[in-house]
Amino acid sequence: MKKIGFLSFGHWTPSPQSQTRSAADTLLQSIDLAVAAEELGADGAYFRVHHFARQLASPFPLLAAVGARTKSIEIGTGVIDMRYENPFYMAEDAGSADLISGGRLQLGISRGSPEQVIDGWRYFGFRPAEGQNDEDMARQHTEVFLELLKGEGFAQPNPRPMFPNPPGLLRLEPHSEGLRERIWWGSSSNATAEWAAKLGMNLQSSTLKTDETGQPFHVQQAEQIRAYRAAWKEAGHAREPRVSVSRSIFALVNDMDRAYFGYGNKEGDTIGFIDDKTRAIFGRSYAAEPEALIAQLKADEAIAEADTLLLTVPNQLGVAYNTHVIETILTQVAPALGWR
Repeated sequence: MKKIGFLSFGHWTPSPQSQTRSAADTLLQSIDLAVAAEELGADGAYFRVHHFARQLASPFPLLAAVGARTKSIEIGTGVIDMRYENPFYMAEDAGSADLISGGRLQLGISRGSPEQVIDGWRYFGFRPAEGQNDEDMARQHTEVFLELLKGEGFAQPNPRPMFPNPPGLLRLEPHSEGLRERIWWGSSSNATAEWAAKLGMNLQSSTLKTDETGQPFHVQQAEQIRAYRAAWKEAGHAREPRVSVSRSIFALVNDMDRAYFGYGNKEGDTIGFIDDKTRAIFGRSYAAEPEALIAQLKADEAIAEADTLLLTVPNQLGVAYNTHVIETILTQVAPALGWR
């Protein structure tokens, strides 16, 4: 395990039990948690994107703010729903945020997950082309976005521009060199993982996956990672790819940990449906004393296959408690998994 970061879904609710009672609370605390995680030595601060929900949505202002407040931690998403994205505007936003952070952006993108509203991307002005569905549209947006990130000129310059142009066709600005190699695809199936490998994207695999074989979640996920790496090798890319997995992991070291997570720990996978026809397997959560936790995590085949582990954090419990959650994993569990 080379890198460990956190992944926040950015929930907020006006409930008195929540430490994040407004969108402002969530945004500002997300920045503070990234700063705290960097001080602890964590490798990454990642944020989920959900539209029409009381969660984090538009990611680039947050990513830019985190980039301006931190110096070394990777900053990313897990994931941006490409059905909602204008790839041209997104390329400008991503380039700006990456330059502000000094080249630390790690953008996770995907075709999205079940939504709060019906076909929410339609409200953003997008519709699949004739004969296509929303998955096709997401992949098309992705392919355009990846092409734009190469930084090659494509637009015919005005012969009488307001400002002088460089010679040749023009590209979108600002362009951030190297960002193209730091794009990740959030995949729930083996086939989409192999597609991502062919396009030269890193792989993000989360706590759910399409149930393709009936085997335990971590076994299926490990097989997905191996299929991805085989497709990457076959594609002939020059660099080594990166692979992340996400897990809910809590080391029980005090009474508060035990009160929050010491009871009702899910020690097995669960099966559900993410839409009318897609059967999915959801990975278990881990909560135990550090020694027991280490043994459980060492038996997780997908964690062993990945190079990056993202810890999903309960952001509504506040910055101080989540800092504690991250610190206990980094100091009492991660070294035994080969981190650092």
